[in-house]
Amino acid sequence: MTGPEHHDQGPDQVPEHGPDHGPDQGVDQGIDQGLGPGLDQGPELSPELTADLDADPALAAAVLEIEAHIAEGGWDQPARLYALVDTAELVEHEPALAAAMGLDAADAAGSMTPVEQDELAPDQPLESVLESIAWPPEVAGCAAVVERLVLPPEADAAIPEDASAAERYAREHPDRQEVRIVAGATRAGSTYCALRLRAHDEATSVVGGADLVPGLLDLLRATLADDGADDPDDLGTAEETGERP
Repeated sequence: MTGPEHHDQGPDQVPEHGPDHGPDQGVDQGIDQGLGPGLDQGPELSPELTADLDADPALAAAVLEIEAHIAEGGWDQPARLYALVDTAELVEHEPALAAAMGLDAADAAGSMTPVEQDELAPDQPLESVLESIAWPPEVAGCAAVVERLVLPPEADAAIPEDASAAERYAREHPDRQEVRIVAGATRAGSTYCALRLRAHDEATSVVGGADLVPGLLDLLRATLADDGADDPDDLGTAEETGERP
């Protein structure tokens, strides 16, 4: 898929493909605060959070599909960005691409297809990328994947003010938790997140909910705001997250 329009960059500048690199991990302000520097307390990761009655089923299914696909590759992965396309429109308007993805009319009703975008450059933090892009109208939603470190609230007072020192402190803290966040949003305003702790790395322990990472969700929603982004010429080449029956 033709990617989002980039702001504050030259018209032909897009995130470069880079070599494999470590996770886009930072010292999180806590999962409930989003992606900024610093540290705070994350949410209680209880099973009750997986039963969110406000979730958009199509968005939730797409986010969980991405989460399962990413989990197959293990940990220490770079951040990723996905466009979410209405499957029915993809099948109707781009039949060749849909066929290449194994999609047909039977898959279309009430579903969204995740389309992976170019790999982010190692020196581009996910939040900076999200602040500089806008998706074209054909994109119904978007999703992001990022790994973060979360520390217990009692560690907050000892965090160094220097960003590098704070990150080193977090990486060396004995009570640190590594979490993978998959967050998605749609133009209609729906949101959904899936969280997986490295210490509980199994599908049955994935936590889902509509508003688990408000800071990241706000950034994703902003990329979908109608601001006159250029229409893409076509859906280009894309990598779907997994095979569909």
